[in-house]
Amino acid sequence: MENARTERLIDKIWKSEPTIEGAGVHLKRVFGFHELPMLDPFLLLDDFRSENPEDYKAGFPWHPHRGIETITYVLDGDVEHGDSMGHRGDISSGDVQWMTAGSGIIHQEMPKGNKKGQMLGFQLWANLPSSSKMMDPRYRGIKKNEIPIVATKDGATVRIICGEINGTRGPVQDVVTSPEYFDVELPAGKTFTHVVKENHTVFAYVIDGEAYFDHLRTPFSHDASGKNYFDMSPSCPCRDGTLVLYKKNGTHITVTTTDRSVRFLLVSGKPLNEPIAWYGPIVMNTQAELRTAFQEYQDGSFIKNR
Repeated sequence: MENARTERLIDKIWKSEPTIEGAGVHLKRVFGFHELPMLDPFLLLDDFRSENPEDYKAGFPWHPHRGIETITYVLDGDVEHGDSMGHRGDISSGDVQWMTAGSGIIHQEMPKGNKKGQMLGFQLWANLPSSSKMMDPRYRGIKKNEIPIVATKDGATVRIICGEINGTRGPVQDVVTSPEYFDVELPAGKTFTHVVKENHTVFAYVIDGEAYFDHLRTPFSHDASGKNYFDMSPSCPCRDGTLVLYKKNGTHITVTTTDRSVRFLLVSGKPLNEPIAWYGPIVMNTQAELRTAFQEYQDGSFIKNR
């Protein structure tokens, strides 16, 4: 009964939707502007996966960011990148780029895919509090071999980008929103349990397979967006491309598989509870700050640190 009282339940689920971003990149938008502020401090999550280079080769040419962090996690293929701080290189399979834009950075990301033309990765935007929006930019390029992999006693395999599992910590630390970012693989017939921080926003995004993300195992215990108004057969297990947003109360989350395995991203962070003024790649607290950012971009004073 203790587990039932303290387990976090699902608040809402929905499916990612196709969209076009950058210079013509076809991807799936998991959440963004329209879901604010449900996922505070997180702003956006994009799923870019394709076996057709025409879907992604136009990429994301030079563009500015201010007031946020962008976290790019590549599972397959390569993404060529460069920025106004002088960093150049590739984000390759298994690598992470954790970029804190702070006061301002200009960068580009150009997906290249793998030798077969396949591309699979994710980009998450995390907001910065007002006190940190004009901090010095910083860049962390994390290679695959720097990301620890742990096996839990219940059979899960977890790649720890940020946060801690069984005493093992990920390479990304000292982030103001105290985030966790895990890539979890769970075989069929297994259960994964993870303790989460009180009042932190917690969500999971299913990459592959299917699972139950709370013990109720019913689609009618939470809000869900159906395929259409007459969708009378909602799915009970959460499948590939599904975002699972948890309620704020509860000490842990529990994920259970039956006859299929599952792979999902598990992300959490401390809500900022601050006003948001957002236009394109700039996220500030007020419209005046937005106007200042775009004016500085126009007059060449946007970059404070080179």
